[in-house]
Formats: sequence, structure tokens, C-alpha cells
Amino acid sequence: MTDHTPDTPLVQEPRRWQNEQWTAQVIKNDDDDGWAVAMYKDGASEPALVGPWTMGRDKKNPKPLDGSAFITLVKTASEFVRRSEQQLHATLHQSVTVNGLSGRVTVCLDIVPDEDSPYATLSAQDELGEALAEVKVDAGFKLSRQSAQAWVDAEFARPGSGRR
Repeated sequence: MTDHTPDTPLVQEPRRWQNEQWTAQVIKNDDDDGWAVAMYKDGASEPALVGPWTMGRDKKNPKPLDGSAFITLVKTASEFVRRSEQQLHATLHQSVTVNGLSGRVTVCLDIVPDEDSPYATLSAQDELGEALAEVKVDAGFKLSRQSAQAWVDAEFARPGSGRR
């Protein structure tokens, strides 16, 4: 019985390498006569990353995958996924700090990207982290220093409604 660690390849073929977290698949590049490598995470149906792949010596077939190439591809794809997740988080969770009547107020916008009815929650906290207000807003609400300051100045009335 083989002891598989996350870095131990489960499949080692010229055009396909796999460990318990990633699969590298060399594919024909649809855009030209070359080759590409697609990196799939955890058996996902869509690749997390697709990049160019080197031609072999015959200038017709792809260079075979090997251990060092696979390790590099896993590191690259993992970093790409991590950055994409960070970017998505930053898009869905925003905050700015503005001046309120009794001190600094942090205004947060948390977007819920529901496929059927996306929405967002606009909330405010004082300097001690105490909740001051929370309202449901359109998912397209744009949080900026100006919009946050206007909400605080309007004593947390629902933006665009003139009411709380």
C-alpha cells in the first residue's frame, strides 16, 4: 500500500499529473498550433488556471510533464487561486472610516452575491466596535468616503429613501 501525501503524484503520465489536490492536464491550444496546460483543483470541472505549454523536440507534440514542472504548476495555480479569492473577498467586503458626531465611524458594505436576488448590508460601528446602524441596500450600492459620510450625516437613514 502506498502512502499518499498531498505532494505525492497519484497519476504520472506524459500529459497528465495529479496529486490529491491538483491535476495538470496538457491540452491542445485552440488558439494556435501549440499546447496549453490546464490546472484543475480537487476534481473541479473547470480549470483554475490555463497557461501555455512547451512543444517537445519534434516541434509537433507537447513536452511531457515531469515532477519539477508539476510542482511549479501547482505553486502557480495555488497562488492564482489565493489571489482570486482575496480579490473576491475585497470586492464583497468593503469598509471606510469617516467622522461622525461623536467620533470616528467605520462604515462597512457586505455584498451577498445570491444568484436570484443579490443584496448588500450597510452597517456602521463606532470606534469601540459598537453597532450604530445596519440597513439592507441594493447589491450595486457603491461605498465610498462620500457615500459613507452622507449616510452618517443623514443619521443612518436608508440611502436613497429618506427614511431609516
